[in-house]
Amino acid sequence: ITCNSFSCGLLAGSVFGAVIAILGGILIPVGDMIIERTVKKEAVIEPGTTAYDNWASSEIAVYRQFWLFDVKNPQQVVQEGAFPEVQEKGPYTYKTRYLPKANVTFNPNNTASFVLPMGAIFEPSMSVGPEEDTVTTLNLAVAVSVSASHILLDMVINSTNSSLFQHRTVKELLWGYNDPILKDTIGLFSPYNGTSDGPYNIFTGKDDISKVSIIDRWRGETKLSFWNDTYCDMINGTDGSSFAPFVDKDVPLYFFSSDICRSVSASYEATMNLKGIEVYRYSLLPSTLASPVDNPDNKCFCRNYETTKNCTLAGALDISSCSDGRPVFISLPHFLQGSEYLREVVLGLHPDEEHHKTFLDVEPITGFTLNFAKRIQANMMYGPAKDITVLNKVKDYTLLPLAWLNETATLDDKTADMFKRELISRIDMLEIVQQVLLIAGVIIFFVCLIAFFCVRRKSKTNLG
Repeated sequence: ITCNSFSCGLLAGSVFGAVIAILGGILIPVGDMIIERTVKKEAVIEPGTTAYDNWASSEIAVYRQFWLFDVKNPQQVVQEGAFPEVQEKGPYTYKTRYLPKANVTFNPNNTASFVLPMGAIFEPSMSVGPEEDTVTTLNLAVAVSVSASHILLDMVINSTNSSLFQHRTVKELLWGYNDPILKDTIGLFSPYNGTSDGPYNIFTGKDDISKVSIIDRWRGETKLSFWNDTYCDMINGTDGSSFAPFVDKDVPLYFFSSDICRSVSASYEATMNLKGIEVYRYSLLPSTLASPVDNPDNKCFCRNYETTKNCTLAGALDISSCSDGRPVFISLPHFLQGSEYLREVVLGLHPDEEHHKTFLDVEPITGFTLNFAKRIQANMMYGPAKDITVLNKVKDYTLLPLAWLNETATLDDKTADMFKRELISRIDMLEIVQQVLLIAGVIIFFVCLIAFFCVRRKSKTNLG
């Protein structure tokens, strides 16, 4: 094939375009490999990585907002056996998890161990009132002591001028007060300040990135001892603060929460935009707290056939086995996703999916949780007892809400900008380069090739 300088230039241009297009095509898998290698390297929990900086940092503020349930008709409940009517008061907000991990140790088996110091600092500007606000609530000592000798308990209740309900400040109910019946300090979250959660042992991901942040041991054990069942005593997943990179939204995320003494899973709900960053929102399924009738896997979480109506009640988890025997039940706020019965015997509850569900917003490339809301309600059980004066009018076992909390944290603007600059913008730039090369190469190839054949045809026509 002979060609003049112009047609040869066009032919060379088409070859050049093909080369550029091929280069753009090659950059796609190569670029993906570069991104994957970089992310996996930075996701390992060891000093010097992005994951370690986030893991070790205590700069992201974690808050616990509390709403307490004020009983409006205590006398009618005691004297007439009426259903309790409650009204929530809140939020009362505390800054928690502001202390860095303690006793951090990196172990030879590619795990890291640590404890989480716990503390709470009241935030008046984020609260509806001071900690000295009072509520009418269940007498915790009566609920705790009801399994003791009823005659003796009735004598103690009368001698201390106690009743089924009591008036307590927000601070007392949450963090503890000296109880006249128990002669000890009691509170929903007592003791808290100065204590710690753990120790935890987690995989660093150095030898297997798919295991990063997964809990290996909690309190020195690879399984729990609360439920006397292999399935329910499993410690699954991470602590919820991060997961393995390259999250697959079709696969549930598993995490363990010491607050509820069990592991749970969360499923993909929607893709959200968080300060310009695409995140996957995961939330708990109704099956998590479903009754064993609907979810047989939950049978081992049912501890008391009488108080749970032969394990047919949904929406409440009896954690007495991990709360020093106190009759504490954990649920979602306002018994969201719970049996209707729970809201029929306690008046004034209004569950709302948007405000009461637990969710995690996870960045899918790194697996980091960038925003979350853990919502838990603490309830205590009381029931009929003919030889206890304050209980002899009670007709049935009642699960009374005491308080619900929203533990939440989200990345700040500075962290969001850094995240977008260091990760998102680089990935976007690489994708733009790939697309520009591929599209430009294809265009150059076809334009030059078509022009070349047009010139050749014109040359043949002129020669003819």
